[in-house]
Amino acid sequence: MPRIHREGYPFICVFIVITVLAGVVAKPLGWLGLALTVWCVVFFRDPKRTTISSPRVIVAPADGRVSCVQSVSPPPELGLSQKEFVRVSIFMNAFNCHVNRSPITGSIRKIKYRPGKFVNATLDKASEGNECNGIVIANNMCTIAVIQIAGFIARRIVSWVKEGQELAAGERFGMIRFGSRLDVYVPKDVYVLVSVGQTTVAGETIIATLEQSIDTESTYHTS
Repeated sequence: MPRIHREGYPFICVFIVITVLAGVVAKPLGWLGLALTVWCVVFFRDPKRTTISSPRVIVAPADGRVSCVQSVSPPPELGLSQKEFVRVSIFMNAFNCHVNRSPITGSIRKIKYRPGKFVNATLDKASEGNECNGIVIANNMCTIAVIQIAGFIARRIVSWVKEGQELAAGERFGMIRFGSRLDVYVPKDVYVLVSVGQTTVAGETIIATLEQSIDTESTYHTS
């Protein structure tokens, strides 16, 4: 039985009740309900992850597939400088783990929620028009932004952090229910190590480094 995040228990309970009722009506409906209940459990799984403890690396904030790597200006509402950043977009499908983790160790400088549309999160325009929640994290080496973006199906962005809070790299900060996307804005002078189509693991996959070589003597922590 996988570890389940507390956000999932109400949904799992609802699926169980529906499954029992459906099974009373017709056995095939009960089997269908059971399959959906198993999917719900898988969706809300919250496995432990081992994160490198190095101030020179930036790790993936989400499980999923890299859908975009490009130089862009960050959203103005985040209050970052208007120089170009590199945006790494990670799309989460309905079967990925949806717990989001901090890419770096640092302090939350700003949180900005923006209401918006719910277009397909794989589209580039989703970064500009969809409902989203932006978090700016900074330390003495770099400043980055992580943006949770709602999609066509995902209509609930969850964040349980606040401004001024300290986060460790790989620490959980939120989730998006039922598939969507995260954008990570990193300084343009970093060395991006991922490409479009690559699969990422939240808290473990290194998406960028501040130096060309990675410190092999860095320690790791599990969360």
